[in-house]
Amino acid sequence: MARVTATAAGARTQEQLRQRNLSEVLRRVHKEGAVSRAALSRRMGLNRSTIMDLTAELAAAGLVREGLPGSRGRAGRPSIVVVPEQERLYGLAFDVAVDRLLAARVGLGGRVLDRREAVRARAGVDLEDVVGVLAAFGRELVAEAAPGSVCVGVGASYCGLIRRADGTVRYGPHLGWVDQAFGAELAAGLGLGLPVEVGNEAHLGAVAEHVRGAGRDVDNLIYLHGDVGVGGGIIVGGKLLDGDGGYGCELGHMLVNPFDGRPCLCGSRGCLEAEAGEEALLGYAGRTGELVGREGIRTVVALAATGDARARHALDRVGDWLGVGIVNLINLFNPALVVFGGMLRDVYPGAASRVRARVDAHVLPVSRERVRLAVTALGDDTTLAGAAELAFAGLLDNPLDTVAALR
Repeated sequence: MARVTATAAGARTQEQLRQRNLSEVLRRVHKEGAVSRAALSRRMGLNRSTIMDLTAELAAAGLVREGLPGSRGRAGRPSIVVVPEQERLYGLAFDVAVDRLLAARVGLGGRVLDRREAVRARAGVDLEDVVGVLAAFGRELVAEAAPGSVCVGVGASYCGLIRRADGTVRYGPHLGWVDQAFGAELAAGLGLGLPVEVGNEAHLGAVAEHVRGAGRDVDNLIYLHGDVGVGGGIIVGGKLLDGDGGYGCELGHMLVNPFDGRPCLCGSRGCLEAEAGEEALLGYAGRTGELVGREGIRTVVALAATGDARARHALDRVGDWLGVGIVNLINLFNPALVVFGGMLRDVYPGAASRVRARVDAHVLPVSRERVRLAVTALGDDTTLAGAAELAFAGLLDNPLDTVAALR
């Protein structure tokens, strides 16, 4: 009996290893878009025959396809290239920002196949309106997908604190959302029989930059996202750091000015978002009440570039406080890269000298040696790309069972 049990345990271990390897192969193909068997063999430390068996299994399941490379750069027998079935397998991605709503059909491999966008009014609790717009967009995207294609998952990004277990927005301070059942309502509106996985926008932005953006080859990075407020996501050792309940890394509520700080919506004063967010920048520039959102931010940045003294002062003040926050984060986490996204993508170039001055003066030399500061490589689609990664997470974790269940 013991021998039979040992044999069964060994078989289970081999099956678990095979499943992990299938997952890793698909994950690499999804990230890179096309990768040769030879490269997979090198990177995974597996022999070529094992890689061939794994890619053949994924191809038979309709997840990838194999073929000769389009061009041969060296003499000798070319290695077969594995590419994702991006037209056949797709995820739906949604992004709810303070002032806009986005929806996209994204193919396996990360390419946006189709998209929709609408303006979102800053009008308070608007769950019904948001779900109505996004669900209609989602149904259109599914209806226009190629015949025979399959939606493998749905992901959504929201600008607030999210309970990942059920996609409830626990707290969305800037429009007053408290315990709103966003994930469940959107899933019902879509009518696909699939759950909607919801994540915090800055957390998903960090994932997107790590997988597809400025941090593709970086395992330790910090992403700062500006909307009305400031949010953040931290990747440590290639994994998202999200805290016990998924509410971690609220970098915008890091205290940077405790003595005479500006009031923050969280009830405190002197938070990073209060000192370096949209309201602070517009206030310093004397533009409060005139402009809001991206238009307001970009107007101040453009004025500063032309020599407007008040706009220049505003960027300098925001840069100083942003620099204080960045100093603390670099000293705490020793990242290789800090990425600025959302409205901070527009702010950072004009405030970079003040941020870097803080870093040079206050970051420990050993942590300052290698760290880079950069704007997002994904532009305004960073959080949407993160939502797409959330949509594909189940498929990448368990490729064969997931795709079989959808047939």
